[in-house]
Amino acid sequence: MQQLTLVQKLAVAVIPVLYAITLHEVAHGWVARRFGDRTAEMLGRLTVNPLKHVDPIGTVVVPALSLMLGGFLFGWAKPVPVSVRNLGNPRRDMILVAAAGPVANLVMALFWAIVARATLGLGLEGSAAVFLLGMAQIGVLINVILAVFNMFPLPPLDGGRVMAGLLPPAQAARFERLEQYGLIIILALLFTGVLWRLLGPIMSFVNDLVLTVAGF
Repeated sequence: MQQLTLVQKLAVAVIPVLYAITLHEVAHGWVARRFGDRTAEMLGRLTVNPLKHVDPIGTVVVPALSLMLGGFLFGWAKPVPVSVRNLGNPRRDMILVAAAGPVANLVMALFWAIVARATLGLGLEGSAAVFLLGMAQIGVLINVILAVFNMFPLPPLDGGRVMAGLLPPAQAARFERLEQYGLIIILALLFTGVLWRLLGPIMSFVNDLVLTVAGF
């Protein structure tokens, strides 16, 4: 992406970032519906229309700032509501509902890697190639980051939900009490650099795996 100006970077980032965040949330709602909870569907959240999922700060401002500052792409959408009591087997089903978002991001990362591979394979040149490769690069990056970050085992992240479902009920209840401090812990780990030291190697591994599967 060295050929792109800052404005061009923001332009090519819009689609992959919006849909990385949007489809992550839709995946949660879609799996929840499969297991009996139609809350997201009734609220009109099972749609790929990004406007239904946009959080002005998390979906627009934060990703734009993180891109401009040259750091990790980061952001979030309005969480899709899930009513656990409507699930057939709440503990088991919630594990799958929580994991659905990161899985969707991995699928999207692979999709963008294939787009990059096809662009190079077809020998496209000029501004169209630069644009597509830029979108693909950001698409792989943001989706790998979201998949790995969200599986960090701390509530309210998806990994925390998965962990709570795997623990025995008594331990799960104690673990879930961390949620009230979860955001503070995440921000502390983020600003001290500890979070990226923990997740960076995993992100690199997943990124390399996605590119290998796509044929690079």
